[in-house]
Amino acid sequence: MSAFDDLMGLLDRPMYVLTAADGDRRAGCLVGFAAQVCIDPPRFLVCVSDKNHTHAVAGVADVVAVHVLRREQVDVAETFGSLCGAEVDKFARVAWSEGPGGVPVLDDCLGWFTGRVLDRVGLGDHTGLVVEPYDARAGEGEALTFDDVRHLEPGHDA
Repeated sequence: MSAFDDLMGLLDRPMYVLTAADGDRRAGCLVGFAAQVCIDPPRFLVCVSDKNHTHAVAGVADVVAVHVLRREQVDVAETFGSLCGAEVDKFARVAWSEGPGGVPVLDDCLGWFTGRVLDRVGLGDHTGLVVEPYDARAGEGEALTFDDVRHLEPGHDA
């Protein structure tokens, strides 16, 4: 489907960092497949590659956090998108705090929300988490997008 891939490559879209925790295990990854999917009640779909270390932790977490990075935070995007959490403690490289349900919340980002995972949906090589947001913070600035991180090498095979 190279024509589809080419078309998708033309689009710029927001990038997110998903974080999750299960007991003492913390994980986080850069996510490009995500969207608000309902207004009332609010729902958000965030998709995690089944090859990603975060997949296992997010697969059992009751609560996750979804972060919007500032355009200048390419270094944070690189940490969560180019390093493998099975090999590196990504959270040792960024400022974060413990949020609701023990989920890591990145301290310095444009905004974030935490939410309860309502459902998990198999979507081929990704699992979609349907999230019910219940706490959020928003700042000012421009959001990091795909064009800002297009050059990054992923921390695992796609």
